[in-house]
Amino acid sequence: MARNPEETRFQLQRDRMLTAAARCFNQKGYSGTSLKDVANLLGLTDAALYYYVRNKEELVYLCYVRAADAGRDAMQRAVDQGVTGFEQIRLYIRNHIECIVGENGPLAIMSEIPSLTPSHRDEVLEISRKHSKGFEAILERGIADGSIAPCDVRMTGNAIMGAINWIPKWFHGDAAMAERVLDEFPEILSRGLRPD
Repeated sequence: MARNPEETRFQLQRDRMLTAAARCFNQKGYSGTSLKDVANLLGLTDAALYYYVRNKEELVYLCYVRAADAGRDAMQRAVDQGVTGFEQIRLYIRNHIECIVGENGPLAIMSEIPSLTPSHRDEVLEISRKHSKGFEAILERGIADGSIAPCDVRMTGNAIMGAINWIPKWFHGDAAMAERVLDEFPEILSRGLRPD
């Protein structure tokens, strides 16, 4: 079924807004970012943003949901395409990094979760827990199939995910750097997983 052109326009503009907001939140933090900052980056009036969000808290919540959706999709594609646990981990790392440094990036760093309302905070934390469990399950599959050395899957998952999730803090859109990150990070972050 074809989408209503008005809905498509709304979604495209909202996606642009969330991308701009992620850039602002990553650079200035939640307290240092205003709706005016996001509007200025988009070339809009701050009043125009209220067509898409009620307030800054809702904006950061939507940025976090967007980041979580991208991570979930990256993981699902890796599971669908990889044969061994190690292949799935490598693919996931590359897929997720591509979401961050590619044409659909940046994604917001989930460092301001305490600023969310209780219902939004609970939802985002639950999504994050499910994602971590999914990553740990891939590590466990790799250990079981012999493609990953035995390890503490919780600590290993936290280390790899932490490295990926911090990329938006220092990556600022340079295309050459994006290529280097996509080429080198999957190897760097997965190298220690190989069995001896």
